[in-house]
Amino acid sequence: MVKNTEDKPLAQNKKARHDYEIYETFEAGIVLTGTEIKSVRQAKIQLKDGFARVRNGEVWLSNVHIAPFEQGNIFNVEELRTRKLLLNKKEIAKIDKELSGTGITFIPLKVYLKNGFAKVLMGLARGKKDYDKRESLKRKEQNRDIARQLKAYNR
Repeated sequence: MVKNTEDKPLAQNKKARHDYEIYETFEAGIVLTGTEIKSVRQAKIQLKDGFARVRNGEVWLSNVHIAPFEQGNIFNVEELRTRKLLLNKKEIAKIDKELSGTGITFIPLKVYLKNGFAKVLMGLARGKKDYDKRESLKRKEQNRDIARQLKAYNR
């Protein structure tokens, strides 16, 4: 029986939803070497400072840390190297157009396996101001209180 690993992300960028307002997401494949995919399968990847850029019609992911594979010896590559993302030409053109605007960035949200291939959920995002962050935390807390009260009422 094959396990469905699509639901379980190997790595998530939890800080991204707090620091950025994400208004569009894209699923992209990622080009990895043999030892890198083994590290990703062991969930030894960190997305916190990652971002992507469009260069020469290709999308490149930077500042994503993939730990070296322990048994990889000479085949291990640099941990913070730039990695190519695999997207359709139309998606790349759309992303390039959006990134030309000010204050827009392209950040990784999560990494997961889909049919044995590593996929990255990328998001076009705009940075939040401090008051926006406080407001979203306040809204989240209010929703939590409402849910708690509804649960108590329904008992």
